[in-house]
Amino acid sequence: MKKKITLPLTKEKVKELKAGDQVLLTGIIYTGRDAAHKRLVDAIKRGDDLPFDVKDAVIYYVGPAPAKPGQVIGSCGPTTSYRMDDLTLPLLELGLTGMIGKGQRNETVISGMKEYGAVYFAAIGGAGALIASTVKSSEIIAYEDLGAEAVRRLEVVEFPCVVVIDSDGTNMYDVERKKYER
Repeated sequence: MKKKITLPLTKEKVKELKAGDQVLLTGIIYTGRDAAHKRLVDAIKRGDDLPFDVKDAVIYYVGPAPAKPGQVIGSCGPTTSYRMDDLTLPLLELGLTGMIGKGQRNETVISGMKEYGAVYFAAIGGAGALIASTVKSSEIIAYEDLGAEAVRRLEVVEFPCVVVIDSDGTNMYDVERKKYER
């Protein structure tokens, strides 16, 4: 059974999510890849305001394709998450509660997720067109010069993903791999 989550992703909702849960997210998520993350972290270091409130927010690691006529957004499959690992902890410290991408996260990020109460969702790579169909609106809110890597505010309805690392640090990549080790 899929869990339906209405955003924002509060700490209480985070605690209810466990590794392996299939989830449908509805509400506002933000996009950002490594170039945008670098700018966000630089802004934090300078004490500047961020382009959105990261508290209880979800960031999707994606650089969407251009929208075709009549579409809100182009194909928008997940980006490999480890590229943001060195830039994630400052966002977690400010209250970021969810990240969506693909692939493993490093121990620093996992420790930060446990300390600050966050989850990591995996979106299905190769399913960018399906994911795009869940996006009802898309607006660039920062760093437009980055093109596909600009920060966008997306309104999504039943965005499909899976909790792969929960706020307790349970990591499905490790748990499932161990089932097949001899």
